Amino acid sequence: MKTLDQWYAEYSESHQNPTNRKIHKICVPAIFFSVVGFLILIPLHLGPIRFGELIIAVALGWYLTLGFKSFLMIFGQVIASYILLYFVGHLMNPAIALAIIFVIAWMGQFYGHKIEGKKPSFFKDLQFLLIGPLWVWTH
Repeated sequence: MKTLDQWYAEYSESHQNPTNRKIHKICVPAIFFSVVGFLILIPLHLGPIRFGELIIAVALGWYLTLGFKSFLMIFGQVIASYILLYFVGHLMNPAIALAIIFVIAWMGQFYGHKIEGKKPSFFKDLQFLLIGPLWVWTH
């Protein structure tokens, strides 16, 4: 299993361009929020817990393997996502808002990688989709 520093080093290889980095600082948290939001909105319940929350819990467990600080950073983002989703839900249909955010943020990501001239890291390993939300706060 890779250490967090190894994940960061490998992720950073395809995120050298300053414009791409700036795009990631905006788009990765937006994607994170939209994915957490979609998971929260899954109507399937497994007893007292939603199916999507179970997926979030499993992901938090993976972050815990990278260290308690990593876990806390992501847990904070999850809590912020819950709060933001609450307010978004009072303004408009949250599923529509999340879909718009998700699509626009991914368009930004791919534009950033076009500028960078390198493929997104997750094409190599899907676990990089979990590293991005940590990387943008630490780099």
